Amino acid sequence: MATIVKSPKKHVNLFYSLDCEDLAIKVASHSHNNITLQNIKWRSFADGFPNIFINNAEDLRGQHVAFLASFSSPAQVFEQLSVIYALPRLFVASFTLVLPFFPTGSFERMEEEGDVATAFTLARMLSNIPISRGGPTSLVIYDIHALQERFYFGDEVLPLFETGIPLLKERLQQLPDADNVVIAFPDDGAWKRFHKLFDNYSVVVCTKVREGDKRIVRLKEGHVSGHHVVIVDDLVQSGGTLIECQKVLAANGAAKVSAYVTHGVFPNQSWLRFTHKVEASEKAFAYFWITDSCPVTVKALANQAPFEVLSLAGSIANALQI
Repeated sequence: MATIVKSPKKHVNLFYSLDCEDLAIKVASHSHNNITLQNIKWRSFADGFPNIFINNAEDLRGQHVAFLASFSSPAQVFEQLSVIYALPRLFVASFTLVLPFFPTGSFERMEEEGDVATAFTLARMLSNIPISRGGPTSLVIYDIHALQERFYFGDEVLPLFETGIPLLKERLQQLPDADNVVIAFPDDGAWKRFHKLFDNYSVVVCTKVREGDKRIVRLKEGHVSGHHVVIVDDLVQSGGTLIECQKVLAANGAAKVSAYVTHGVFPNQSWLRFTHKVEASEKAFAYFWITDSCPVTVKALANQAPFEVLSLAGSIANALQI
């Protein structure tokens, strides 16, 4: 019988955007010395346009290289794309782009003539990353908003779609009431995206219905009475749907309600409405779990109950070895 020899782990040079410095350090700490953090000088000319320098560029020849990106604002996309396009051309052995949050994911369709599907635009931009010596770029994304968006990318890149759900499931097993947890989805879209990942849990589905000019959340199916109900979705913006869903679950007898989203976007500090310091939301959510896919948000809500951050660092470190 032939002996299967495991390939040695590859050594990866990891560059990162300024927002992702903390996450990059955590990724490296999970790598058992297989990841070396590399620096970029993020400078600007007097007119505001980028003046960027990649340190140790000649030393990257024949090396595995990755870039950890955060497109937290449109202004940052251009400077990071400039680096992302440059790194594969430095005669590197392979190039991996980790973009934990694909920010235009909720703008993926045209409902009338004139709508611009910016998710498709960003996918095309990323699909034109130059090929390295080792072949196409590997593109790692977590919990992309619409499943069909995986088909927006061209053959010049190899998208790897990961999920933060294993982090949540591990955390749920640590709860004192782990045996009493029920998973709730705020709409059919979230159910389609995630329900197969929760085979061992009872599931509740909510739905949005229109009454006049208002959209109201109602319980569609499932039983919540006496249970710790955890609402699961891929991202949160203003949080209005989560709040309405919590009210419905509480009204139907849930013992307590928590929430998980992979991407805590929270524009305009909308996360403030969930903190236990706000009287109207006092204890409304027992826990609110997010990942560090949106590092600007993580820095803002550090140590703010009920939030807990589940880090993607270990998962990213593993993905860089694929």
